[in-house]
Amino acid sequence: MTQALDFHTLKALLEWQIDLGATEAIGDAPINRFEAPAKAPQPIRPQDPAPQDLPTPPPAANQTEIAQTLATQATDLVSLRAALAAFDGCDLKKGARNMVFADGNPAARVMVIGEAPGREEDLHGRPFVGAAGQLLDKMFAAIGLSRGSEDPDTAIYITNILPWRPPQNREPTPQEIAMLMPFVAQHINLAAPQLIIAMGNTPCAALLGQRGITRLRGTFTTAFDRPVLPMLHPAYLLRNPIAKRDAWCDLLTLKARMHPT
Repeated sequence: MTQALDFHTLKALLEWQIDLGATEAIGDAPINRFEAPAKAPQPIRPQDPAPQDLPTPPPAANQTEIAQTLATQATDLVSLRAALAAFDGCDLKKGARNMVFADGNPAARVMVIGEAPGREEDLHGRPFVGAAGQLLDKMFAAIGLSRGSEDPDTAIYITNILPWRPPQNREPTPQEIAMLMPFVAQHINLAAPQLIIAMGNTPCAALLGQRGITRLRGTFTTAFDRPVLPMLHPAYLLRNPIAKRDAWCDLLTLKARMHPT
């Protein structure tokens, strides 16, 4: 006789599956993948068209061009957010719980651009709210900046290259980055920050066309006619605490750029 599982055991099993990435149900009943199909596929008969003779579906519309059109039509951050929410060209949207647009003060002098939402960000619909986000807040607080500040001089504005979480937090593909860059470019244009922080390798690749964050970090460069400072991602710092001294140097570099003597 099979013993029924209690509530706490079932809850633990469900949380374990969510941690593995199984966040969406695709059927009401389990499927035995080892069971032989009930009916074998039929061979193509002579009267049937050969596969190569079947009509070819029309090519899909260029999603990057669609994104460019939607982004360009946005005249403020509210309409840009609506345009991004209406864009269905990126498959990541289908598996995400929430779109993560931005957080902080849009009038801030400093705009922080990360890679993509993680699990916590996907759940809450805000960028940098997990462990890495808590460290990010502490980092900027150390030089007097905060996402909660109403003063543009002491505020930060935070967004990501991708607004939807990639499965298993995988790295965004070049195709996904290229598809969503029109929205990022218009986001920068509308927020009009004085300085941009490229937080990690993916933002550097998207904004600067370069990778190698340990080499790029700490030195200002230019993108979208604005100064850009590459910095180590807080998630990297959590895995490599010794690199926090480099991040501190970069924060001091940012502070000196904002308040030259």
